Amino acid sequence: MREVRKPLLVSLFLNLIVTCFILETLHISFVNGGEGFSGDYSKLSGIIIPGYASTQLRAWSILDCPYSPLDFNPLDSVWLDTTKLLSAVNCWLKCMLLDPYNQTDHPECKSRPDSGLSAITEIDPGYITGPLSSVWKEWVKWCIQFGVEANAILAAPYDWRLSASMLEERDLYFHKLKLTFETALRLRGGPSVVFAHSLGNNVFRYFLEWLKLEIAPKKYVQWLDDHIHAYFAVGSPFLGSSQTVKGALSGETFGLPISEGTVRLLFNSFGSSVWMMPFSKYCRTDNVYWKHFFEGRYTGNHKYHCDDMEFRFNYSGWPTNIVNIEIPSTRGIDAYPSITEVAQQNLSSRECGLPTQLSFSAREVSDGTFFRAIKDYDPDTEKLLYQLEKLYHDDAVLNPLTPWDRPPLKNIFCIYGIDSKTEVGYYFAPSGKPYPDNWIITDIIYENEGALFSRSGNLVNGNPGASSGDETVPYNSLSWCKTWLGSKVNITRAPQSEHDGSDVQVDLNVEHHHNADIVPNMTRDPRVKYITYYEDSESLPERRTAIWEIDKASHRNIVRSPVLMRELWLQMWHDIHPDAKSKFVTKAKRGPLRNEDCYWDYGKARCAWSEHCEYRYVFGDVHLGQSCRLKSSSADLLLRYL
Repeated sequence: MREVRKPLLVSLFLNLIVTCFILETLHISFVNGGEGFSGDYSKLSGIIIPGYASTQLRAWSILDCPYSPLDFNPLDSVWLDTTKLLSAVNCWLKCMLLDPYNQTDHPECKSRPDSGLSAITEIDPGYITGPLSSVWKEWVKWCIQFGVEANAILAAPYDWRLSASMLEERDLYFHKLKLTFETALRLRGGPSVVFAHSLGNNVFRYFLEWLKLEIAPKKYVQWLDDHIHAYFAVGSPFLGSSQTVKGALSGETFGLPISEGTVRLLFNSFGSSVWMMPFSKYCRTDNVYWKHFFEGRYTGNHKYHCDDMEFRFNYSGWPTNIVNIEIPSTRGIDAYPSITEVAQQNLSSRECGLPTQLSFSAREVSDGTFFRAIKDYDPDTEKLLYQLEKLYHDDAVLNPLTPWDRPPLKNIFCIYGIDSKTEVGYYFAPSGKPYPDNWIITDIIYENEGALFSRSGNLVNGNPGASSGDETVPYNSLSWCKTWLGSKVNITRAPQSEHDGSDVQVDLNVEHHHNADIVPNMTRDPRVKYITYYEDSESLPERRTAIWEIDKASHRNIVRSPVLMRELWLQMWHDIHPDAKSKFVTKAKRGPLRNEDCYWDYGKARCAWSEHCEYRYVFGDVHLGQSCRLKSSSADLLLRYL
């Protein structure tokens, strides 16, 4: 009897060891019939820094709106309440406008940013407006679906109307952001993953520079290593955006039901508008913070200087000149008369004069040369010049209108869309109308898939990049983070959709020259949308840098892209897995991760990806694709990505 029990006990013991080993290896548990997974996220936190106009603003005043039944009361939504925007636009403007010089609120109304995740998920909640204004809602939904705890996702909303220095001066924003990182570390026991979109990347850059003045220099990098595991820079305007100039001169409505002149008044009152002005990649400033450590011995000034490349080549490293403008023949107040003056003038007696056309590069926009040239013809340029000098070039922490070097973070993932039609230059002329509608756009220069052309379709001479931008930010600005890559880069191009690996192209150890772009020598099927990965984990010890270029991903919708969220979560799962064999997640194959990724293959009359998906009807399904779900036996679904 003992001889029978002994082998049985040994067998049970061995099975127990094997089972524990498998569970420890997987670190993953499938629930709800394989609908989702929860990895070892117990120590990680996610901190979201939203982009421009992506934080709700709420009223902090009581404002009685005449001729309208809708008033503004404390905590009422200001940005964005389309009902009040349509019915009480003058009151709404009072709650949105800032003084262009001191960035204070309107005397009758003030607004402040909302807090928490609700401030960034839907800007205008509602049955109709909610889906249209959804920004980070899908992102948070993915976090929940993949088992992330509720207190692990933290939002860092801010008043996107303010410049960086005013964010700290008025709201102590960067002090609060530092406390957010430190609180997340104490709460979860591990570092945070930073997700920043658009202007949020500029905010995060300023925070990293501001942090140098708050932490002893010897402890600065250690603080970053302790508090930040990875930084995902999504759609970052590293060198600015041409559309900022368009907004400053003629207004950019972004689909809002208000006039371009009204939007221009609003836009030019915000200190943050200048934050996204295009600037030269060849011009820098002295490192200001060293003055605080070597007081008395540091003799340098906060000087803005450009190297020889700026004057040797055209366009400041951009595809073309940003602004081409016709200067009117009249000067002073006659260049922008009031509405009553226009009505009273006898235009037939006005003396005719030929306008002068001038062109300005990105450097001449950011250093104020352009605005000084049209100062006699436009009243808003005085405000913009003041903001440029006071809030940016004279900033005590950082001049944001200078190129950004790679931050000393462990892991950086730079992600952006490419190959969309993007505005890179403009032709302006006097409109003959009173201010603020005194300029009109006569032509627009676009970049699209490596070519420049005008609005009429004619080709334009210039320096187009290898690709085009994401509809909002030009390619040269988005791809500046490629300069953070080292001398040897691994490049992989794979389809965005689920694939079996047959169309994946890999090029290892590609030589990369400093401050130069990398153009992969790979084929492209025009019917397929790709992701191109540039990965470097060797150039800097214990540091990884990766660039993800996503075909046809638009600037405003990229954070809602299922493809981006899939890749991001696979990379995060790879990073936390103890048995990951490579520095980056493999791109060899992509299969479904959620029920939503399964679909019906009408050609084969079955669910696609039959090895992972099966037909399983649930009451309420209205079509065949909805009934395709992950198999409950797909416990090894993610092992291929190690």
